[in-house]
Amino acid sequence: MSDRPAVVVAGHICLDIIPRFLHGDGSLKPGALTEVGPAVTATGGAVANSGLALHRLGVPTALLSKLGDDPFAQRVLDILNGYSPSLTRSMERKAGETTSYTVVISPPGVDRYFLHCPGANNTFGLDDVPERALAGARLLHFGYPPLMRHLQVDGGTAMRGIFERAHGAGLVTSLDMAAIDPEAESGRVDWVAWLERVLPEVDFFVPSFDEVSFMLDGSVSELSADRLSDLGDRLVKLGAGAVLIKLGHHGLYLRTSGDASRFARAAEVLGVDAEAWAGRELSVPCFTVEVVGTTGAGDCTIAGFLSGLLRGETPEGALTSAVAVGSCSVESADAVSAVPAWSDVAKRLEAGWATDPLMDLPGWSVVGETTVVGSARDQRLS
Repeated sequence: MSDRPAVVVAGHICLDIIPRFLHGDGSLKPGALTEVGPAVTATGGAVANSGLALHRLGVPTALLSKLGDDPFAQRVLDILNGYSPSLTRSMERKAGETTSYTVVISPPGVDRYFLHCPGANNTFGLDDVPERALAGARLLHFGYPPLMRHLQVDGGTAMRGIFERAHGAGLVTSLDMAAIDPEAESGRVDWVAWLERVLPEVDFFVPSFDEVSFMLDGSVSELSADRLSDLGDRLVKLGAGAVLIKLGHHGLYLRTSGDASRFARAAEVLGVDAEAWAGRELSVPCFTVEVVGTTGAGDCTIAGFLSGLLRGETPEGALTSAVAVGSCSVESADAVSAVPAWSDVAKRLEAGWATDPLMDLPGWSVVGETTVVGSARDQRLS
């Protein structure tokens, strides 16, 4: 694997601390001492999940997050360095900051409790993405600004600045979001104005259906073909080059700008065919697997999509790569341990991997010999 990263994955990271309950009915009583076993620690957030998935696929990757000067920071670094020390070369510990962590209290037989400290994620800004960290890379992927206070409350100014810096350094950009709590500060942000400022600098916008439904309309609506087309069109109009919406077990939806020049940078840097990416409206179902856990599945799906872009794939190819990697990821309880090298994913695809049923998309048709379907509005199919 090259020492120079092809992709920099930046943004939100945290340390998950999960005590293991030994016995009992799961009830927690005030004032009582509850004996637990050893705690499991794991990294969470877009940087760890998408970044480690890309690394496991064989993509030279650098991680860029903000850590504190506390013992939790060292634990995060130890976990990441266990995969490869090259991943953390650009990560720095900031004096006076606290590393983000989540205590996951999961007694048997009851719903989990989460105690979360956002820590240094809340102060992450433009200065935390220096030009030197981008040097030599081809793509910057940023994850979870809705969980990072400074990047929300300024109306998107810092987030746009980060992507402008990446474009100035010759990188393609992609952006992932996170669930928004309507009762939290993030729920009061004018997300339409935020997107209007940021998306013109985003080549590939990769949120989930629930996230963009809330951001654009303040609530989560029922999933349908018409609803997807509406969201896709509005996000492209706000400035995104391509919009990839994660649909959970329904797969993925893609809507792209009709202007091929919007993909000129991706064509030059990644080798994609700009004309093949222009004016597309596609969807793809998940591949059939035995689901063990869905933690981080969306992040791994995005890793698959980005790996396809880095190979210069068509929209149909990148969508297939995305759901293939996402489907692999749910075959284990954690986010990334079931993500194999890309060559192993490719073998499953070549063997004729069965797919789950497609969501109801009236009037859509299969694209060639793929598992991808396109609408009548797709410029390559109409």
